Amino acid sequence: MRRLAELAAKERRRAVGLISGTSADGIDAALVEITGGAARPYEVLANATLALAADLRRDVFALFAADASLDELCRVNAALGEAFAAAVLEVVAQAGLAPADIDLVGSHGQTVRHLPDAGATLQIGEPAVIAARTGIVTIADFRPADMAHGGEGAPLVPLVDRLLFAHPHEDRLVLNIGGIANITVLPAGGGAGLAFDTGPGNALIDATVARFSGERCDRDGVRAGRGQVDASVLAELLQHDFLRREPPKSTGREEFGAAFLDDILGRRDWREDDLVATLTAFTASSIAAAVDRFCPPGAAGLWVAGGGVHNPQIMAGLQAALPDLPVASLAALGIDPDAREAVTFAVLADQTLCGRPGNAPVATGARRPAVLGKICFP
Repeated sequence: MRRLAELAAKERRRAVGLISGTSADGIDAALVEITGGAARPYEVLANATLALAADLRRDVFALFAADASLDELCRVNAALGEAFAAAVLEVVAQAGLAPADIDLVGSHGQTVRHLPDAGATLQIGEPAVIAARTGIVTIADFRPADMAHGGEGAPLVPLVDRLLFAHPHEDRLVLNIGGIANITVLPAGGGAGLAFDTGPGNALIDATVARFSGERCDRDGVRAGRGQVDASVLAELLQHDFLRREPPKSTGREEFGAAFLDDILGRRDWREDDLVATLTAFTASSIAAAVDRFCPPGAAGLWVAGGGVHNPQIMAGLQAALPDLPVASLAALGIDPDAREAVTFAVLADQTLCGRPGNAPVATGARRPAVLGKICFP
C-alpha cells in the first residue's frame, strides 16, 4: 500500500493503457503522462497497435463460442497476458523510455463475455503476467465494480471523454466505432452527459469479410463501395430491439455476432460486396438513428474514433444521414483516433490509483460512482 500512496502523491505520473477490442484484431497501447493541476493534464507520449498473432487471434475467437473450453480459457488468458506485456514494452520503447520510467499500467483486456442482464462480464489477459513481465503496477478488470452496483459495466469511456474533450461553450458528441459502436454526449461546460452503445460497429463487416475472403476487414471500405445495399434487408435490421431500447444500454458479440450474421446470410443468396455494403449501411444508419433518437440536438459536431474512422463508406454514410451535424475524425481534437480507448484505460487506472471513481452512472446505470479495477504488483 505504501507503494500505491507514493505513486498517487507524485506530481507527474506515466501510465500505459491497453485494450483489445471486440474485433480482437490487435492490442492498442497508449503511454500517457498525467500532470496534476496542469491546463492540459493528459499528454499522449506514444501509441501503437500490435497485431495479435494469427494463432492467438484464432484461439480468442474460439472463446466466443457458447461451448468454449474452460481449459482453453485459462490458457488463452495467460497467453494474452504475455501479449499485453509485450505491447507495454513496445510502446514504452517507442517513447524512448524504460519500464522503470512508468508508474502504472491500465489494462482493459479482451472481452470474451458481456452479459449485462446477468450482471456479469469477463475480460481476459492476465494482469499478474503483465505486472511480472514489465515490473509495473498493473490495474485491470475495470467493469465488474460498476456491475456490482447495478450498472451495465459499459461504456466506461464517458468520464475520460469529459476530462479530455468537453468544451466550455459547445455540446459535443464523441463516437467510437470498434467492433461495437458507442457514443458519448458531452454537454457544454463539462456536465454529466449521456453515453451508450449504439449497436454494431465493424464486427459484422469484419466477420463477413473473414467468411468470404479470409481477410480481417474491408480495408478502406473497398467492398462496400463496390456493392449494392439491399434496402429491404437493411430496413429489417434497423427494427432490431436493441436499437430502440432507451439508454443506458450496452451490447456485444452476444447480440451482434456469429448467430446474427448467420441469420442474415440465410435471408438470400449474397455476393460478398453486397452483404458488406448492406452491413456497412447498417452500422452507419444505426448510429445515425441513435443520434437522432437519443442525443440532444444542437451539438457542434460528431468526432469519430476507432477502426471505423478509417472506412470512408461508414464516414460518408454518417455524414449523409446527419447532414446538419459535422462529422470528423477525433484527430481534430488532438487525439489519435486509434488511441482513444487505450488512453481511456491509462486514465482510468490513474483514477483507481488515486481512489477516484471511474464510472459514469448516467451512462452505465450504476446506482453510484465506483472505484474500478483490481491491482496487481510486480
